[in-house]
Amino acid sequence: MKDIKELVKLACSALDEKKASDISVLDITGVSVIADYFIIASGENERQVEALSDAVDDALGRAGYERRAVEGYSTRRWILLDYNDVIIHIFNREDRLFYDLERIWRDGKQVDPKDL
Repeated sequence: MKDIKELVKLACSALDEKKASDISVLDITGVSVIADYFIIASGENERQVEALSDAVDDALGRAGYERRAVEGYSTRRWILLDYNDVIIHIFNREDRLFYDLERIWRDGKQVDPKDL
């Protein structure tokens, strides 16, 4: 099994390279059984949200990580990439404010990917 923390770092790096805004990493290991980490990021518009998703998928695929599922790619407003223990949420700004996952998952621990 590949290293989960390395996956988080690679995904955040790919998001950063494509100029994602407000990249947030939540450690939800003690809060939920669905995943260990959520990565949440924003794009300026649907085209950037799609590009961010593609960049993450490409970087993680090249590193040997297999995606389990993808949701929302056709609308490009909120794309969810499921990598088993890491779930990546890429939003447009409006939807991120509306769904406010950081508030919903506030029991999770905010972490800096550099500290993993």
